[in-house]
Amino acid sequence: MFVGHSLGIEEASTLSSSQLFDLLGTRSIGLTASEVIAVRKEVGSNVIQSHKVHWYRVLLRQVRSPLLALLAGTSLVSYFVGERTDSIIIGSILCLSVGLGFFNDFRAERAAHELRSRIRHGASVVREGKSVRIDVVDLVPGDIVDLQLGEVIPADIRILETSDLECDESILTGESVPVLKTSAAIEPGLGLTDLRNAALMGTVVHSGNARGVVVTTGSRSAFGAIALGLGVEQDESDFQLGLRKFSGLLIVVAGGLTSFIFLCNILLHRPLIDAILFSLAIAVGITPQMLPAVVSTSLSAGSRALAKRKILVKRLISIEDLGNISVLFTDKTGTLTEGSLQFMRAMNWRGRLDDRSLVLSLLSTATELRPADLYVGDNPIDQALWESPLAQSHKEEISAFHRISMVPFDHDRRMITVLVESGTDRFLICRGAPESVLERCRNVDPQVDDLLKGEFSQGGRVIAVATRNWEGSNTLSRQNETDFELIGFLVFMDPPKLDARKAIQRLKQLKVDVKIITGDNALVAVHICQQIGLEVNDVLIGSQIGVMSDDALKQELSGTTIFARVAPEQKSRIVRCQREVGSDVAFLGDGVNDALALHAADVGISVDTATDIAKDAADIILLEKNLDVLADGVLEGRRIFANTIKYMLMGASSNFGNMFSAAGASAFLSFLPMLPSQVLLNNLLYDSSQLAISSDVVDEEQLARPAHWDIGLIRRYLLVFGPISSIFDFGTFAILLWVFHATPELFRTGWFVESVATQTLVIFVIRTNRSPFYKSRAGVPLLLAALLVIGIGVILPYVPFAHEFGFVPLTGGMLSTILALVILYLALAELGKRLFFKPLKVEPGRAERFPQGRKRRRTHRRAGRFIAKPHPSPSGGSAHAQRRLRSQNKT
Repeated sequence: MFVGHSLGIEEASTLSSSQLFDLLGTRSIGLTASEVIAVRKEVGSNVIQSHKVHWYRVLLRQVRSPLLALLAGTSLVSYFVGERTDSIIIGSILCLSVGLGFFNDFRAERAAHELRSRIRHGASVVREGKSVRIDVVDLVPGDIVDLQLGEVIPADIRILETSDLECDESILTGESVPVLKTSAAIEPGLGLTDLRNAALMGTVVHSGNARGVVVTTGSRSAFGAIALGLGVEQDESDFQLGLRKFSGLLIVVAGGLTSFIFLCNILLHRPLIDAILFSLAIAVGITPQMLPAVVSTSLSAGSRALAKRKILVKRLISIEDLGNISVLFTDKTGTLTEGSLQFMRAMNWRGRLDDRSLVLSLLSTATELRPADLYVGDNPIDQALWESPLAQSHKEEISAFHRISMVPFDHDRRMITVLVESGTDRFLICRGAPESVLERCRNVDPQVDDLLKGEFSQGGRVIAVATRNWEGSNTLSRQNETDFELIGFLVFMDPPKLDARKAIQRLKQLKVDVKIITGDNALVAVHICQQIGLEVNDVLIGSQIGVMSDDALKQELSGTTIFARVAPEQKSRIVRCQREVGSDVAFLGDGVNDALALHAADVGISVDTATDIAKDAADIILLEKNLDVLADGVLEGRRIFANTIKYMLMGASSNFGNMFSAAGASAFLSFLPMLPSQVLLNNLLYDSSQLAISSDVVDEEQLARPAHWDIGLIRRYLLVFGPISSIFDFGTFAILLWVFHATPELFRTGWFVESVATQTLVIFVIRTNRSPFYKSRAGVPLLLAALLVIGIGVILPYVPFAHEFGFVPLTGGMLSTILALVILYLALAELGKRLFFKPLKVEPGRAERFPQGRKRRRTHRRAGRFIAKPHPSPSGGSAHAQRRLRSQNKT
């Protein structure tokens, strides 16, 4: 039986390692397989159940809608005043809306949950004396864990050994300064923020490394308790912000029309109950009730389509945002290149082949020096070195050395320093980025600069190696990294991807501006861009960005293609400034140094092989690090957004037109122009047909560039196409009253049929900007749904129970007249569309203006619209970039 089940991290921090081992039933070589099974059986998997999908919670979200409360209240009022038919229809709308919303939301959440479960996080664990890599969900108390740079701490861990470990604990404490950790026991009574010898679940290794023992996992951890208690608050996306503004617009319109209609009915001395019911029906009728169902259906279908294309969506609503990006910042390695470093050669600082720098670099790898069962880890440089044939020939020589201490790699220094010994010989080895190592060396010859530039210009990735004798203690610090002797360089190659050129061209055609953010040398990045066909306008390096103000950086962004040698904070600053100048920004990265930028972007994109913190910060995960896959995602996002906007434009304008007609008719007719039950039935039929709009075909030109929310355009659309609908409604009224001398029942039936037909068919005009509309082929499901609804609307007056709804049969002459009116209406709507969009066309060679809006999901929001313009290039183009590179004083 596991005896440490009640042990918390606070108590564990006060114990010595031997006491802790006894309580947890473990040892320095880790647990056995049978012990792991026994402990997991008692404490469960290392999982926080904060994302579990519960059907009743999804249902609760549906019934909390103010619209549904309005429907339920209207249904009850109708029932108690004797309008049973109205009550049944309203109840049907209520059940259909809740049922469709619940079905789609529940399926969407289940899909998102399943996709999240496919995103794996790993941990390095010592079990039975061997270091293995396992999924973090398999961790149990008593496991011995190695913590490395960039990892998210997978459990509450008591530190046993540490080498300059610093953890970012801002997720728990709000403190942005990393905390230096120790392995010594502390006094009792301290809180979580004072546990200097503990690494807490959810925090991040900022620098250094350590070994520790797992104390608590899952919901029993400090982070787990908070996550279960508070849940996860989702940020509002651009699309959600647009929906909220759209709903606000409808509330204003519905309130005005409802008040006007109610006042007219009271002034005309109609029964109060009838006035209330009709006014409520108008309020319901102007609102597209199926909007949540249409949105969730589109997003669910989109997530499934993207999953087939190797794109996992952590948050469904981000699909819409992905389609709206206009700037993509991406790293170079693995995206534009193969991502598999190949060791090419080792040379001395004069450029001659020399294996000494290779041997020293092998000794400095961040692993135990045990060639027989070496665990290299995830460092691509170490992997490339040890997999090279040259490394195999030096194994026996390396086995004579022992590593004593280390100052681990971090992204500020971009280097690693180790202390090794063999017999009486003790010396330091420094390995890292050339500029970082060279500034700590005493023997740098001027010809080194030319040597490095030559390697960088050919696309080589260069690592500098230096050494010095050591007579000090066994403990190293960053202050000891001085006075080295430069030994030589290691040259690696990461060839460009064969399909990168095609992907870059696709994104360019989609009006997505691709920019490179890399920690690598600028000359290497320029070389890769030239090979894949990405035009380089200008280059900025981290040292230049560091002295720029935000305003100055914004001025440089439009003409800059490559940002090289940038620090993590500079990446996020570049992304933030790009957003502030009016672009929707995506950032693609996979390292711990990318986490800040992933969080700052409108859409954070990572890959399944990324570091834990990068995957946690991202909105979307690519199962294949390929820009062509990302281009597929952009197209899918634009398709979903376009279909959703179709429904909103059509629903708002036609609903407004019909309800405006009802308001006008109620002012001069001696009877209600349409019964409340008929208004609601009209809306039910029409909205049901629009569920198929999520599968509609989208014109190529609508996918050609980003398109965003513009509430102003929707308002103008409503005010143009609503009155067009009303004109034909009033024409129908005149013909019914003055030509056919219709009774109230015949009047209502005639307008009902005309309204259903015009409302449903106008989608084929509005769904495309092409003119005439038949040049764009609609999706088959949408066409069939529309024809089915129109057929039901025409047949309803002739069914045996038609009188229950207040319908009477129409004569052949009336049906022919209504058909002619519908055809004229579609023709006028087509003309109105052509005139409405004509001012938005611009001369060839300039960017077309699209309805756009902005968001500030994680920072602030900027209201208004902007024009999708191509980013201007500074005069000089690539020559300007080369001049900037030549002006750099350092490599």
